[in-house]
Amino acid sequence: MIRKQTNDGLVTVTFILPSNVAGAPISVVGNFNDWQPYRHPLIRRPDGTLSTTVVCHPGTTLYFRYLGSDGSWFDDMDADEINDQGSVLLA
Repeated sequence: MIRKQTNDGLVTVTFILPSNVAGAPISVVGNFNDWQPYRHPLIRRPDGTLSTTVVCHPGTTLYFRYLGSDGSWFDDMDADEINDQGSVLLA
């Protein structure tokens, strides 16, 4: 699941994965963090889901993928688009 909220002229994007996702710990890697693994790890929340948040300007296109601890990459089915480069989301 992906949540987008606008506040004070910025967009907060929260990436959320279910508690039973394989490969944890997991990080989200994309153009917003120069494709550097582990800069945005997903943290376990009280309800068991995993999440992390990034902030960007409205109209920004985010390209991203998830990286599991076993080195596996996967996309988010809730993204606006998935192409050969990964998940795409318009903020």
